[in-house]
Amino acid sequence: MAAGAPRIFVSHLAGVPVFDPVGDQVGRVSDLVAMLRVGRRPPRLLGMVVEVLSRRRVFVPMTRITGVESGQVITTGVVNMRRFEARPTERLVLGELLDRRVRLVGPGGQEGEEVTVLDVAIQQLPARRDWEIDKVFVRKGKSGVLSRRGETLTVEWSGVTGFSLEEHGQGAENLVATFEKLRPADLANALHHLPPKRRVEVAAALDDDRLADVLEELPEDDQIEILGKLKEERAADVLEAMDPDDAADLLSELPEEDKERLLTLMRPDDAADVRRLLAYEERTAGGLMTTEPIVLRPDATVADALARVRQQDLSPALAAQVYVCRPPDETPTGKYLGTVHFQRLLRDPPFTLVSSIVDSDLPPLGPDTPLPAVTSYLAAYNMVAAPVVDESGSLLGAVTVDDVLDHLLPDDWRETEFHQEGAGHGG
Repeated sequence: MAAGAPRIFVSHLAGVPVFDPVGDQVGRVSDLVAMLRVGRRPPRLLGMVVEVLSRRRVFVPMTRITGVESGQVITTGVVNMRRFEARPTERLVLGELLDRRVRLVGPGGQEGEEVTVLDVAIQQLPARRDWEIDKVFVRKGKSGVLSRRGETLTVEWSGVTGFSLEEHGQGAENLVATFEKLRPADLANALHHLPPKRRVEVAAALDDDRLADVLEELPEDDQIEILGKLKEERAADVLEAMDPDDAADLLSELPEEDKERLLTLMRPDDAADVRRLLAYEERTAGGLMTTEPIVLRPDATVADALARVRQQDLSPALAAQVYVCRPPDETPTGKYLGTVHFQRLLRDPPFTLVSSIVDSDLPPLGPDTPLPAVTSYLAAYNMVAAPVVDESGSLLGAVTVDDVLDHLLPDDWRETEFHQEGAGHGG
């Protein structure tokens, strides 16, 4: 780019697609990597962290980037698939610079008013391929994305001080806002690759439901670390917002005393569901199941069933079928009568009773069914979920294929390279 090249604020680059020269998508921008320099010299931008389609995060040097345009980044097409690992002198721009409290440089070079970093801008140097962070967008007054009273202004990098290699009490509101549109799994992946201190700060800034969704996608060690840094009342609220089976998996990894204390702080109904799941061995149908499938009475209609299936917070696997049971409707239910798959619901008139189209021939799983048998069951019957029924005939819950996969994959599957044909490229 020549002199006068457009300035780009980095928050606008979060999640934008990255393409090779022929138009195939390589991945999406996850973060940018900069090297802080001595004095007040603007940091040099080294490259971008790109999440390729296998969720591996790789480093793309700025020398391999030929265009940074509205809504997309263009590369030379040569991408090293080695996993990105930050070096001690490198900083993640989105992950570590946003929300930092710094000070304006006053007259004579003295430290002035404290401000919060909302964003930083990058620009390519004239006649070179080097990029620098040259501007900082800040807000005066108290930190926090909801603090709108403070004046905002854009200053030169040299006009602020405090971007030290160590940060203390850094907030997370503006980074959370930048990542607002990411899916829980993608936000979890971004969180997993942040420094531990920053990871906890960002997690604490999420609301309960969002944090619950993200925790369900994180590795076990990250889950325990984040939960342990929350106040106990907040930790209990987040556990209530999680799916009961995921909450049970997480609590099962805690010391008995901590587990019991958190269960006591949870709402009794939510705690009861989790306690029931904790009573089963982890790698059995009872230990894998969720206690909140779609349960309908025999006199419910197809229209009733479809209304339940359309609920936005249901996973695709849970929405794939409904379970017809006699009262009570909450698990453990009355007598389990059978299953109706979503496709069958679409084929019958809305006024049809579910009891007249129920599949009662499919045998349910027992709560003690081991994981290999659960896997074989789903494969044999081409199912994405299966009912779990006790000896008395009551529905206890449902095992979904995503829960089975979580237990079949290795513990470090998020860090494992996927050897897929054409990995990292897509149409």
